[in-house]
Amino acid sequence: MPAQDRPGRGTTPTVADALVERLRTWGVPRVFGYAGDGIDPILAALHRADGDPEFVATRHEEMAAFMACGHAKYTGEVGVCLATQGPGAIHLLNGLYDAKLDRRPVVAIVGQVVSTALGTGYLQEVDLHTLFKDVCGQYLQTVSAPEQLPVLLDNAMRTSIAERVPTCLIVPHDVQRADAVEELPHTHGVVPSSAVTARPRVLPREDDVRRAADVLNAGRKVALLIGRGAAGAEQEVARVVDVLGAGATASLVGKPVIPEDAPWHTGVMGHLGTTASAELMAECDTLLIVGCNDPWTEFYPEPGQARAVQVDIQARVVGSKYPVEAALVGDSAETLRMLLPHLRRNPDRGWEERVFESVARWRAVAGDRARTSADPLNPESVVHGLSGALPPDVQVAVDVGSVTYWYARHLALPVGAPAHTSSYLASMGCALPYGLAAKLHAPDRPVVALAGDGAMQMNGLLELITVADRWRTWDDPTFVVLVLHNGDLNEVTWEQREMEGDPRFPTSQRVPEFPYAAYAELLGLRGIRIDSPDQVAKAWHEAFAADRPVVVEAVVDPAVPLLAPHLPDEKVEMIHKGLDQEPGGDAERAHLRRQRLAEGH
Repeated sequence: MPAQDRPGRGTTPTVADALVERLRTWGVPRVFGYAGDGIDPILAALHRADGDPEFVATRHEEMAAFMACGHAKYTGEVGVCLATQGPGAIHLLNGLYDAKLDRRPVVAIVGQVVSTALGTGYLQEVDLHTLFKDVCGQYLQTVSAPEQLPVLLDNAMRTSIAERVPTCLIVPHDVQRADAVEELPHTHGVVPSSAVTARPRVLPREDDVRRAADVLNAGRKVALLIGRGAAGAEQEVARVVDVLGAGATASLVGKPVIPEDAPWHTGVMGHLGTTASAELMAECDTLLIVGCNDPWTEFYPEPGQARAVQVDIQARVVGSKYPVEAALVGDSAETLRMLLPHLRRNPDRGWEERVFESVARWRAVAGDRARTSADPLNPESVVHGLSGALPPDVQVAVDVGSVTYWYARHLALPVGAPAHTSSYLASMGCALPYGLAAKLHAPDRPVVALAGDGAMQMNGLLELITVADRWRTWDDPTFVVLVLHNGDLNEVTWEQREMEGDPRFPTSQRVPEFPYAAYAELLGLRGIRIDSPDQVAKAWHEAFAADRPVVVEAVVDPAVPLLAPHLPDEKVEMIHKGLDQEPGGDAERAHLRRQRLAEGH
């Protein structure tokens, strides 16, 4: 917008205007934030920018940071969030730590009290450098003069992209209001900058490739562990599996990378994984880790059991979770393409057949679990039934809690469908802001968000207001939210039993009753409440046929256990120890016994 058309500031652009213009130069489509007087000049500049970039008002600054992280996850681009000083800045931390731990590029722009008040104990004055020094430690700067704005913002963007981390730019209120410097002087102490960056092509050395091939060719029971870093290498992974007669498992965040229906795909590994993945890891003699840094090390092969090769673009993670004999640092797809000509086709398909049988057995077990009756409804049946209803172009957001287990084990994603959760931070409350970020990026694509009642009460109900406020502007109104309503913080309840041998602590675990479907109706959305198995298929059909966003409230049984596959006997004893201290517990024991028998124990 020409300077003379900007209301309220005469003809001279401000630093706030220059900031917004620089974001536009970087191609930032939207800024997620919450208003406050400490960022009023930036809000005014966004107003003058007339939606380029768009300002997305959230219900809480934490949601703004979560949405920025979600934007980075679904798009691969930098997410930008905006908050005022003091409480607004503090609220950003959870979403920024989500970006830090999951290594996603996010830039936080934060206001600050006027420079002359700093150090006086002024209203809402917080030491922002101390506050953000860990979460945004790679780049954290305060703009103290108009001449600094371009280079500091450029550096924040470049660092975030290059290092895949959150960064932070603090802009005091008086600096925001100051006149921008349209042409920087060519003088000592003034640093020019350009809004550009680029990514390198990273490939391993040929000697390392041959060493890795030697290890893999010597294996007779090869397993692949696939993480999100293998995205884009789907075809190469399938070719390696075929050549070596291997099986492949995925980390939770690697689940969308490989096709769910492949006979060699054993499903997700780890505590919330499948029996087939546990068997693959327990029986393999060689392990190829591709783009994965999964922290569940007790579910890897035992040390000394398997020789290992690891492919990752980050040298710092190679060998950090499992002893590795050959390391390949490079892009996953290009590295596997370099590796494939050196691999010899394994003529013995016995291991492959063993994997296929294990996968088929797990799928039968999963189907049986989904059909098991519960009181009033089995959560596994709800998520299992969703698989056949998913549109091929769906985007999925998954919250943290029991719903993560059912997603990992039962939801068959369409090929290429993105799905994200808060993985390393494992923060409850991520599904709704993630889903909104996905929808705002691609308003013509359907979104499904999966959450438990605890996460919905933590903050999902707030962002359902945002859904209700914005859905009429979307090309496709399909935004389906599943709420597993069991009145319990279910994952922690089962952890209390399994990890500690303690009984469920009702005061800490009870989730207050709330009418989720009725609340959706109150907001002008569609609400569907189900509490029996014969309602599941109909509910999913109606949800995806609706002319507006839908909340499916599934009243499910908290007695359905969250068990690791092939749980060791000592862990089972701990669960029984906890249950023995609780009143009742017959339903939990019956489900536990049934699942253990189905796994052959």
